[in-house]
Amino acid sequence: MKNDKGVLVVISGFSGCGKGTMMKELLENYDNYALSISATTRSPRIGEVDGREYFFKTKEEFKKMIDEQAFLEYACYVDNYYGTPKAYVEKCLEEGKDVLLEIEIQGAHHVKELMPEAVLIFILPPSAEELKNRLSGRGTETEDVIQARLDRAKEEAYGIEEYDYVVVNDNLEESVAQLNALIKSLHCDTFRNKELINNIREGVNRF
Repeated sequence: MKNDKGVLVVISGFSGCGKGTMMKELLENYDNYALSISATTRSPRIGEVDGREYFFKTKEEFKKMIDEQAFLEYACYVDNYYGTPKAYVEKCLEEGKDVLLEIEIQGAHHVKELMPEAVLIFILPPSAEELKNRLSGRGTETEDVIQARLDRAKEEAYGIEEYDYVVVNDNLEESVAQLNALIKSLHCDTFRNKELINNIREGVNRF
């Protein structure tokens, strides 16, 4: 039996693997996804709207949310805070939306600790050589930056085994379809339906 509550899908991957493009394709081609919106203390850029790109907060507001344990995960980058508001994610899940959350491995582990039912998916390139080609093919980064991203990939490679699933982004269209099918299958997962199973078990025991 299908679980009508949404699935929290945490997506990670090496820089250059195409995870952002895959998430964009999911949102554009399927109607049951919601993108997790982060809170941040940085100032809005031109064209950005509060509640669409980010939830913009003052540092005081953000720190108050930290004290209230209102984040699934948060971090500080270049003197600004970024975090995933728990309430927004839970609201989308209760509405039956599958929530996509793109974060790095460390943040993914924090989310899993707070919400064990979250599903961790790592996006892989077809090969290490292809990853290097994709980074170089951007034409927007120096060799030093590319090497730094490859060095980061070396570190992240040791954390992949802690993810629930991996999806190889070889052909974009096929990989997106595979990712969508995987997420849809999670609604029938035994672990996620424990509450439903227990309710039915209690019900039949009363017959």
